[in-house]
Amino acid sequence: MSASLRTSGDLLADRRYAYGAAMAKDGDHEAAADLFEQTLEIVPDWAPAILALGDARAALGDGETARTLFERSLSLDPVDVLGAGPRLARLGAIAPDHALSDGYVRGLFEDYADRFDSHLVGSLGYRAPDLILDALPPGDFGLALDLGCGTGLMGNAVRSRVAALAGCDLSPAMVEKAREKDLYDRLVVADLVSFLAGEADGSADLVLAADVFVYVGDLRPVFAAARRAIAPAGLFLFTVQAHQGEGFAVGDDLRTAHSEVWLRNAAVAAGFRVERCEAVSARLDAGRPVPGLLLVLRPA
Repeated sequence: MSASLRTSGDLLADRRYAYGAAMAKDGDHEAAADLFEQTLEIVPDWAPAILALGDARAALGDGETARTLFERSLSLDPVDVLGAGPRLARLGAIAPDHALSDGYVRGLFEDYADRFDSHLVGSLGYRAPDLILDALPPGDFGLALDLGCGTGLMGNAVRSRVAALAGCDLSPAMVEKAREKDLYDRLVVADLVSFLAGEADGSADLVLAADVFVYVGDLRPVFAAARRAIAPAGLFLFTVQAHQGEGFAVGDDLRTAHSEVWLRNAAVAAGFRVERCEAVSARLDAGRPVPGLLLVLRPA
């Protein structure tokens, strides 16, 4: 029987997997692991069950087995739609630089697009666009580039302050949702660096990234591309999740957090000066504010 990432191709295996997922959601990782193992007895090479068993083993404290399972899942799903990469980075098995693949991020938001606004704003108290808007100096701007535009929440916040608005996102479904709001002059399905590379030198008055860099590890290529695209008097504003250690790391939430020192050094190396850096929280997790940072950069 043929298998995909949505179904194993075997009804019994799919049922065992669904029961296991329910057990894992309830916190019974021992029962979940047993059900995922039963699933794999039927469909030994089904990547979702392998990944899920890895999650269960990690939750039970067996990091070595979890690592082996995540590596096996990644070998079967090299585009990494399932997200074995960030799990391996969380275990310290690979560097966090590019642990979150484009395939993983695109798949995550393709499935999320229809409920994105209501869940993010209603359930998670998302406020990154408002934080960025409040950090803008008075007056209007020319062209704004909205990196990782999603469904257009940042675009909606800034639209009345800009003459032109362009956005990009990896997810076609998210871009379509943004297009329905009729806010943008241009929308592109593209990664951040490719999108910025397509803009004329010094053409953007604003480059904005609202809670986007949590899905990027090494931001230096993005900073370099933004520096080329931004006008001499332009501004680059973004929020990140704050990392208390050195550099950047993938956390238990499978999102990347960056340290203030690393961000400042990377910004200066790219040709920016840090005009503002302050502690903020752009969203909630389990009802608690997630520590973050808001940065405002200007070309040096």
